[in-house]
Amino acid sequence: MSAPDRRQPDRARTALRLAPAGAALALLAACTQSGDFGRPRTGVWNGLIDTTGSFSTRDRGRLLLDSGLTDDELTLRDRAWRFVAPASNFTAFQDTVLGLASAHALPPTWRYEEVGAYYEALTAEPSRSPVSRYRKLSDDATADARLIPLFVALAARVIDADAARLRSLPFAKTLDDAAVRDAVQRVAENRCLIAWVRFEAGLRLARYRFALEHLFAAAPAPESVSAERSILMLAARRNLLDPLLPPDAAARCGLGPLPLPPPPVAQAEPLVVKY
Repeated sequence: MSAPDRRQPDRARTALRLAPAGAALALLAACTQSGDFGRPRTGVWNGLIDTTGSFSTRDRGRLLLDSGLTDDELTLRDRAWRFVAPASNFTAFQDTVLGLASAHALPPTWRYEEVGAYYEALTAEPSRSPVSRYRKLSDDATADARLIPLFVALAARVIDADAARLRSLPFAKTLDDAAVRDAVQRVAENRCLIAWVRFEAGLRLARYRFALEHLFAAAPAPESVSAERSILMLAARRNLLDPLLPPDAAARCGLGPLPLPPPPVAQAEPLVVKY
């Protein structure tokens, strides 16, 4: 009589342990599919966020935040932090990214500024002349515009790496369900971080337009032309972020309704009367 094969119970236990993640992997494998021009299909993204959002982060601690990040993921977080939340500390920013991916919501203490907040800050100093205000507006819009192409290139690499990560999960034989969930959660965090930067870029564009219109109404000056050119450059470069994720990515991550997209630069009406 042959000896019983002890590997069979082990295989059965392994299958049961991986069963919760197996259903998710069937959906995640579809994340490699593409729509027009290679963009992710909206349905695939929705399924990814819905799946990862159901995973508990209680047992994960800060492991995913503090270790295991690739070089590109570390740089992505550093660039995003300096763009969306430079006044906060990096730990609070990381916690916010985790909350976006796991709970689809920002912390209650996190508040976005109103569209007129930038203009109010710009004009808060009575001694500042209209010329200096226009120059400050131009400098800020130009600085934001210069950050976007670098971020887009980095985000594209991270998205490609995440796609490879998801493709590999259905074929991994040594990963338990916790490791699979962590990998999927990492993808969700990366996507929500990119969505946040795109969302903030749209908000900044709206704030700068508001400030320019109100500045010009209060004190027309030739420097308004340079400020408008900087805003138009930001509008053009903000469009580079659009192909990275589906349009509803921000809403799926709990960032709220998407801002109205800016009009195409080629058709945009002048914000000020040229001198």
